Amino acid sequence: MRKIIVLTAILTIITITNTKAQETGEDEWGAWYMYFGTNRITDKLSIHSEAQFRFYEVVGTFNQLLLRTGLNYHLTDNAIATIGYGYINTDGTFADITDEENSNEHRIFEQFILKNEVGKVKFEHRYRLEQRFISTQFDDFTEHRARYRLQLTYPFNDTWFLNVYDEVFINLQEPIFGQNRLYGAVGYNVQSNFSIQLGYLKNHFTGANFDRLQLGIIYNTDFRKKE
Repeated sequence: MRKIIVLTAILTIITITNTKAQETGEDEWGAWYMYFGTNRITDKLSIHSEAQFRFYEVVGTFNQLLLRTGLNYHLTDNAIATIGYGYINTDGTFADITDEENSNEHRIFEQFILKNEVGKVKFEHRYRLEQRFISTQFDDFTEHRARYRLQLTYPFNDTWFLNVYDEVFINLQEPIFGQNRLYGAVGYNVQSNFSIQLGYLKNHFTGANFDRLQLGIIYNTDFRKKE
């Protein structure tokens, strides 16, 4: 009987340990807190500014810090080309068991945005290429991927609007599928250059799905000389 009790205790500890080791935070409601800005410096040029703080849970368990900037060239009001840089620090372990999954990434990206309207609905097509230089405690490597996002914005009035998008990530090495993001939000225009969005993101990976609340602040500035 004593041997059976000891064996049962050992198996229980192993089971609990394995369960915790495999815990990814997939069952938790996480949150992304985000800032975006377009800062005009001339009629043709602007600077993109962005900061994102991502968590496995709504108010805790750090997942990722993303800082991104870029130089935008406005071909027209509805066509924008961008070249930019991003820094991403990621903690890939929800259970905080080891830091083997922690990584730092330096990212260069090229982007093209096209906009059009159908009735009251505003469409935005975003095409992006990324060169990703990733470092972990064990290895340094480079990856490349392409992204396409289709975004629709519907204004209820001058103040409130609905924003939805779907974005697919395609790796330019194996595996081909990276992830898909489906997003919906309600937005409020505080001023003509300042808006807030509160929404929900379904982040789908192969074999995993994450539910994320999103709070986004969009604040645009204009440094052009006024005539």
